[in-house]
Amino acid sequence: MDVDDPLALEHQVCFALAVASRSVVAAYRPVLEPLGLSHPQYLVMLALWERDGQSLKDLSSVLHLEPATASPLVKRLEAVGLVARERSAHDERTLTISLTSAGRGLREEALRVPETMLARLGMTVDELVDANTFLHRLISAAQHASDAFPTRSPA
Repeated sequence: MDVDDPLALEHQVCFALAVASRSVVAAYRPVLEPLGLSHPQYLVMLALWERDGQSLKDLSSVLHLEPATASPLVKRLEAVGLVARERSAHDERTLTISLTSAGRGLREEALRVPETMLARLGMTVDELVDANTFLHRLISAAQHASDAFPTRSPA
């Protein structure tokens, strides 16, 4: 890569990631539509299929979202009968999110999503595993950089 211009758009990792993210989410849209899920709702369901009965705080943490962002997603999933929200008997501040029988049943249909996406993207399993591994390393590095070098407000 010629880096004569370090500000060239094509050299920016942030640009490539933003375009890749939008493109991959767009590729998921027609696959998730028959399930009645948006991509963010699919991510919530994946987290709950992995571990049902999470607090909103824990679910938000797993998804790397603020609770205020995750809450409307959960409310929409509750409105269509896929999850139930319940206040903890031990701590009124804790909201537990659990799958309904319909939410558990949807998992069976969702099992086709990864294979369908593999075909849509035209990539091998190994290529996607490598990409996923690299992206998780990049996420970790970016989070470390954010923690180690917090931004300062101008004086």
